[in-house]
Amino acid sequence: MSLESVLRKEEKYLINLVDCRRYEDTLEKLMLQDKHSEGGRYTVRSLYFDSLNDRDFVEKQQGLSVRKKIRLRIYDPNSLYASLEMKQKQGEQQMKRFLRIAREDAILMTQGIYTPLLKYDHPFARECYSLMNIEFYRPKTIVEYKRKAFVAKENRIRITLDSDIRATESCMDLFAEHLSLYPVLDQAHIVMEIKYNGFLLNYIKDLVKDVNRSSLSVSKYCLGRNISFN
Repeated sequence: MSLESVLRKEEKYLINLVDCRRYEDTLEKLMLQDKHSEGGRYTVRSLYFDSLNDRDFVEKQQGLSVRKKIRLRIYDPNSLYASLEMKQKQGEQQMKRFLRIAREDAILMTQGIYTPLLKYDHPFARECYSLMNIEFYRPKTIVEYKRKAFVAKENRIRITLDSDIRATESCMDLFAEHLSLYPVLDQAHIVMEIKYNGFLLNYIKDLVKDVNRSSLSVSKYCLGRNISFN
């Protein structure tokens, strides 16, 4: 099982349903849909971990330029594996590292047991094991949403449109067929993320400059902690 990493810039916006439809129509002509989007939107489910004192949440809320978050991600409750991911913000750049781990190991992690990481021969797995034990990381929330994603070969640009964002802080069963989830964002809004390396190509700039949007600083993880912190 191989470790992968991505270093890129990310811009995040809230857009309305009308503009979302305009985007989809145009993006389908200019870009390729990613492999998961060929049948339309697909489901993304992530379980987020945080330290005993919710350090990652607090650092995000404070807007620190260097911060991180750790999660397990799946696209199907019947999947035989999950993606262990760490996202680290470094100024304007975001570094994401991810490692595919077996379903049974991911289940143990959702119970706060991280020893299965030691059997993966990757420094990243050992780093996560050490960090999550030393700082007493525990599962905090599951966030699920529908995504449609577009990719361009140039500059590794990726644009995602995320809707129906829901969460739970009461059940950490990542592989459950049915979770009791509650909405954490107005259903009339879509989260649009633009992810790219280096610079944004002109045709993407032209595409987004006139659309009614507002910059979004809150993360899906923070949305998922809605009940605990409100």
